[in-house]
Amino acid sequence: MSVIPDPIQAGLAAGWRVTDCAQLTADSTLEADVVIVGSGAGGGVTAEILALSGLRVIIVEEGALKSSRDFKMREADAYPALYQESAARKTRDKGINILQGRTVGGSTTVNWTSSFRTPDITLAYWNQHFGLKDYTPDALAPWFGMMERRLNIGDWTAPPNENNDLLRRGASKLDIPTALIRRNVNGCWNLGYCGMGCPTNAKQSMLVTTIPSALRHGATLLTRARAERLVIKGDRVAQLDCVALDAAGLAPTGRRITLRAKHYVLAGGAINTPALLLRSTAPDPHGLLGKRTFLHPTVISAGVFEQRVDGYAGAPQTVYSDHFLHTDRIDGPMGYKLEAPPLHPLLLSTTMAGFGAQHAAMMRQFPHVHALLALLRDGFHADAPGGSVALAAGGAPVLDYPIGDFIWDGARRALLTMAEIQFAAGARSVTPVHEQGQAYTTWAQAKAGIDGLPFKLLATRVVSAHVMGGCAMSDDQRLGVTGADGRYHGLANVSVHDGSLFPTSIGANPQLSIYAMVARLASGLARELTGKPAAVPVAAAA
Repeated sequence: MSVIPDPIQAGLAAGWRVTDCAQLTADSTLEADVVIVGSGAGGGVTAEILALSGLRVIIVEEGALKSSRDFKMREADAYPALYQESAARKTRDKGINILQGRTVGGSTTVNWTSSFRTPDITLAYWNQHFGLKDYTPDALAPWFGMMERRLNIGDWTAPPNENNDLLRRGASKLDIPTALIRRNVNGCWNLGYCGMGCPTNAKQSMLVTTIPSALRHGATLLTRARAERLVIKGDRVAQLDCVALDAAGLAPTGRRITLRAKHYVLAGGAINTPALLLRSTAPDPHGLLGKRTFLHPTVISAGVFEQRVDGYAGAPQTVYSDHFLHTDRIDGPMGYKLEAPPLHPLLLSTTMAGFGAQHAAMMRQFPHVHALLALLRDGFHADAPGGSVALAAGGAPVLDYPIGDFIWDGARRALLTMAEIQFAAGARSVTPVHEQGQAYTTWAQAKAGIDGLPFKLLATRVVSAHVMGGCAMSDDQRLGVTGADGRYHGLANVSVHDGSLFPTSIGANPQLSIYAMVARLASGLARELTGKPAAVPVAAAA
């Protein structure tokens, strides 16, 4: 087998401006045209467009710079190195587990490559309720097209693995429509370990696309640097204060980094961006900062089949159904999107309910286990207002996300749907991931059992990998803390370029929505700062 090229190591050898702040021996002060906080979907796209446009860019990343040589397809290595809080970030009450990236490339380095455009009905809702008149399918189509070309987003032509095909087969027997998920990959080996970093550089994450491009065009990358506070003077930010973190990326070393720029772009994600603004006491006259934070709260159903499923092998998510997003009005009973997540031992064992002999029995059946998940579409009903980001002791972010009867009703209906699909696909048993859920052996038994479960936090297992909102867009300052152009209301030289801009959840995996919307915002910002049209990124190299 040929040696896999490592573009990160090649770039470092070629002289990229990258500083591992864990190695700093003295405080540092740097200046640029633009400082970007975060290197994920929003930060990566912004960095490339601004650097290509000739602006001096500094990218600040709390995590480390890793490359394909570090991605060993081992959960025990990947989660501490690549995720916020070792893939154990939780809401304040510990009721929801949240998977978010914490490395160069952010969540794009560890996501499962699912790529959807923002649903038209979501954009229509934003237009009607938040005044986002320019956020229409037609207006965004060129930006979606540009980023799909840039990141090689397209149809996945290989047959789905058994884990995904069971969703297709079961839904088909019930006349529930399904479709195939597009993926941002180039030369994919179909391994199935996307959540641990791509060991072949096939995933077109920010780690191997926009960040290297920005660095080739003169950008500077600071790793293991935590953005602590924006120093605000009047209606402008004068500087960004950062602290260097140790080699583990956890404890401050005592070294400080001061960054000064004409403009600051916040792209740390929908928990960390509001938290940075809160630590900075940013203007918030209407009390909206950090509010209406959405998760697509996700519930899971586990089926056991006679045949091997081997849910860890093959492209992780390739089949989906949006049928239950469209059976009622968008602002009616909570809708949900169905997908089949990949299964790996550590993630499965820490997600499944039960303990002792019951848990061990489930894990012994691991090769035969199939999983479905339902992404609940929050943010469109008064009884699903999302959560709120606040600051814990020491300034760390914490998310409160209360779940009421309206959301639990959606969770119950979703678990029923998933169980019915799994039995239709031939499941020997189906277990809703709930502390009191049983391994039901018939659909009738499952229906009665799920209907009788008490739905409450810490009993019903709820997870999420999608965090949105908290810095909602609206030109009406009573409805949002950022404008339709991403500029923060009340701070003349601050923009937000990440999923925190979304006024609601979107009802789909969010990476492509962030790519397209941020490409548009970053292009406008480049034009404003340079007085010239923004540069257009070219398609990724093979």
